[in-house]
Amino acid sequence: MTTLDSDESAESYFGTQLPPPTLDQDIAGVRSFVHRQRGLNRKVVLVTSGGTTVPLELNVVRFLDNFSAGTRGATSAEYFLKAGYAVIFMHRQFSLQPFSRHYSHSTNPFLDFLEIEPNPDKSSAPPNITVTRSERDGLLDVLTAYKSVQQSGLLHTLTFVNVNEYLWLLRAVSQELSVLGRSVLYYLAAAVSDFFLPRQKMSEHKIQSGKGSLLIEMDQVPKILKPMIDEWSPDGFVVSFKLETDPALLVPKSRAALERYGHHLVIGNDLHRRKHEVVFVSREHQGTAARDVGINWLRISGDAVNARGHPKEIEEDIVAELTKRHQAWIEGPRS
Repeated sequence: MTTLDSDESAESYFGTQLPPPTLDQDIAGVRSFVHRQRGLNRKVVLVTSGGTTVPLELNVVRFLDNFSAGTRGATSAEYFLKAGYAVIFMHRQFSLQPFSRHYSHSTNPFLDFLEIEPNPDKSSAPPNITVTRSERDGLLDVLTAYKSVQQSGLLHTLTFVNVNEYLWLLRAVSQELSVLGRSVLYYLAAAVSDFFLPRQKMSEHKIQSGKGSLLIEMDQVPKILKPMIDEWSPDGFVVSFKLETDPALLVPKSRAALERYGHHLVIGNDLHRRKHEVVFVSREHQGTAARDVGINWLRISGDAVNARGHPKEIEEDIVAELTKRHQAWIEGPRS
């Protein structure tokens, strides 16, 4: 296994792996969106969401994946929109998205909320479709917010499937966002694969079964936070995530990531507590000079409710804290 862990390794990756065929088209849309928000002097957040696949063949039949459904990213995007940010939502294809996440196929199936209402005059006209009375208020809230965001042009979406598409998009989008300086926040919530199979090592066609064991040697995905912070968008406020299954590793590994890459904040998640507890591991800045590392826990109870009496989502408090920290960064001293 080859270890890739420097600016040079990122350059090597992009020099040897092909860009997605739609990259230029995708970035043209991002450029237009960023130009519009810059003219309005609006803060912009890039939210990455969902997991990345690792194809094992060029004509893909088999791939490695992870369990991420994109819940945290989609939920957080809604709260950033409520906070007045324009959002670029870069998500795994078919993962959860803002607003529609409330009615996924597995939780709150949308069709269960609809009723068929016969015509009262018993004519041959088609029956009406109505929303179940108990669900109308909730659906109206979601639909109102969704329509408002659409009309305001505050949400721009991009999709990826595999880790190669994700990496190329992240670099290109970061470079476009760099014109916003400190007004851009990076909320890197996607579950990115740690290893990949270079296209030079891939079988062109489906790997055939029935030939005994299968051995695959994979390369490490380059750590792109460092070039992102140093080169692609040096003034942006960068937030990454660290997921662990061993609670004892959560803070040490979050601190190590912060020290290694020099960004602003790591949000640590324990797999089994992530919906009710996260830890903010951050570095205070004086200009561009880092000072002490701070550790702050954010917790909500399992039965907490929001101002509307609905079950509280921890992302509401995560985003509220981040918007304060981002504003402090915007107003802070320059080097």
